[in-house]
Amino acid sequence: MKSVGIVLVSHSREIVLGLQKLLHQLQPNVPIAIAGGMDDGSLGTNALDIQKAIESVYSEQGVVVFIDLGSARINAEMAIEMLENQNNVVIADAPLVEGAFVAAVEAGCGRGLHEVVEASEKAKTMKKLQT
Repeated sequence: MKSVGIVLVSHSREIVLGLQKLLHQLQPNVPIAIAGGMDDGSLGTNALDIQKAIESVYSEQGVVVFIDLGSARINAEMAIEMLENQNNVVIADAPLVEGAFVAAVEAGCGRGLHEVVEASEKAKTMKKLQT
């Protein structure tokens, strides 16, 4: 059975490449695609790249999109609007690294789209250090 797919969107290709590598080591069976940086190597995001990334991991289980900053959200929203099938594609309101990490764990455990999104959005309030 396929799991929920994950798309990582950043203005930096290096950031999403590194995060993808980390998540694949954590959960090798979870489909993870990236869209980051521009073709010329500069910083930025591109709606067409995001659309292709979503399509590459799409299944009936759904896709969760994680973004870094400002225009990444606008481009992710445009990418979703360009999809033939927009069902079950959600932009998570979660930090890119921590949210995607939690999502990969949950998706790898067979959780559904809404459970994966909910768990990843809780990453906003996770404490990194206990005092």
